[in-house]
Amino acid sequence: MQTHREIFRSIKDIPREEFLAGGTGLCGGCGGLLGLRLFSKALGPNTVFVNAAGCMTLLAVFPFSPFRGSWLYTAMACAPAGAQGVRDALDVLIEKGRLPPSDDVSVVVVTGDGAAHGIGLQSTLAAVHRGLDFFYFCYDNEAFGNTGFQMSPSSPLGSRTATTPPGSTAPAGTTTRKQDLFELWRAQSPPFVATVSPAYPLDLMDKVARAKRRAGPKLFLSFATCPPGWGVEPADAVTVAKLAVETGVWPLKEAVDGAVTHTVVPHRFRPVEDYLVVQTRYRHLFEPVRQEELLRQLQEVVDRYWASAHNNNG
Repeated sequence: MQTHREIFRSIKDIPREEFLAGGTGLCGGCGGLLGLRLFSKALGPNTVFVNAAGCMTLLAVFPFSPFRGSWLYTAMACAPAGAQGVRDALDVLIEKGRLPPSDDVSVVVVTGDGAAHGIGLQSTLAAVHRGLDFFYFCYDNEAFGNTGFQMSPSSPLGSRTATTPPGSTAPAGTTTRKQDLFELWRAQSPPFVATVSPAYPLDLMDKVARAKRRAGPKLFLSFATCPPGWGVEPADAVTVAKLAVETGVWPLKEAVDGAVTHTVVPHRFRPVEDYLVVQTRYRHLFEPVRQEELLRQLQEVVDRYWASAHNNNG
């Protein structure tokens, strides 16, 4: 099941023009980069990207940037504060007549899950509380990918990271559950909150186009396959992203003025195990001995989520 799309209804509706040039220093098969490419296509060239330190640091080599629009680099914690400064400067220029309103640009924070969930969460929620008019694009690869794949608050239960390796005292690897950034944002009542995936480009781009009509904070939480951290081949990045949706692990949804709608729902959900087994970060769940209890728990978490979603939708 897919909800009605307003602008990007067919693959033919995707513009050929690129606003993020290729040839960057990022890893082959980076799901975050593919998501950002589609996001920028839908948003257009009139943008200022405020980039928190992370994997996307590798996008630019001074003085060059692959973005068609402007690019500002910040420390991990303060990208929303940088976005506030840019937005304020634009508003002042427009108010003084030094910048025509038609030349106004979209302000976008680009960040990984480490900054979004942890280091930068305070400044982000403060910006949302102030009602800052900006886009917030988080590529979620479920760890601090750029510094060696250490655990972040987004790392899921049962996954292996550099700081949560499975062993005799912690056979599960990561023992905590993934923080729910979608709901953390929604609790602040912003006008638009969405999860997206580069494996579903029409869903992603239609959400961006519709969000452009709304002022205020707008979250895009993008699934981001990380080939070196997750232990998958770069060529399989999109396949893994599709499996996340088909197994129900990564629900595609949006909240417009707080009301949640699931925008892509599989007709029949595949077992979560189909998603886990193709990644070496979950290999310890299957070898040398299957961790049946943990596998059961991981399936139950997904089943409970969708049972609640179906009940709430009547």
